[in-house]
Amino acid sequence: MSATADGWLGRLGEVLTGPLPGRAAQARYEPELAFGRHGGPAPHSARSAAVALLLYERHGKWHVPLTVRPAHLANHAGQISLPGGLVEPGESTADAALRELEEELGVDAGSVTVLGSLSPLYLYVTDFLITPHVAAIAAGPTFRPSDAEVAEVIELPLDALLNDAAPARVRRGFRALEFFAPALCLPGHEVWGATAMMLAELADAVVLAKSGHLGRR
Repeated sequence: MSATADGWLGRLGEVLTGPLPGRAAQARYEPELAFGRHGGPAPHSARSAAVALLLYERHGKWHVPLTVRPAHLANHAGQISLPGGLVEPGESTADAALRELEEELGVDAGSVTVLGSLSPLYLYVTDFLITPHVAAIAAGPTFRPSDAEVAEVIELPLDALLNDAAPARVRRGFRALEFFAPALCLPGHEVWGATAMMLAELADAVVLAKSGHLGRR
């Protein structure tokens, strides 16, 4: 990592100790008809899950990997997500995020540094309480995606996320409902829902870290 990157990455770790951007950031990408339910409180039935937002540098630019879920999966088939899944008994949410990162993308968990976590997000459609963990790796990884869990890897440039000042609106359907959702539009893909909400909070945290004005939160 470059000295400049080390500086803002270090400050990002400070930002993630809180207070976090939270709902103000997430709400920019919250779909219609959600009515704030992603903010919880989560019911006792909610299953604990975790995702990894991995920052890495490739060709002088910082990225975050996203995955396209295969069509055969029971939950969120075909959608764009972050590497992650359910927390297993005895695991912390950070352990689960790193395990899923390794299982889905082949990134050695021992080569990754966890910087901190973003605000938990309640995914009420599937009753998951998701803890997003932000991590970094010293060199651009070689991804070895799992065929069972990943149909495609999208390397999202961090600049595209930071510069998405006006999200697009895309039409979506769920059972008999149709609604619009704010989305981050990439070539051939639309990132929306919980994934976009977590990325929005990451973007705000990175902006704070790059500005160096941590005391103004």
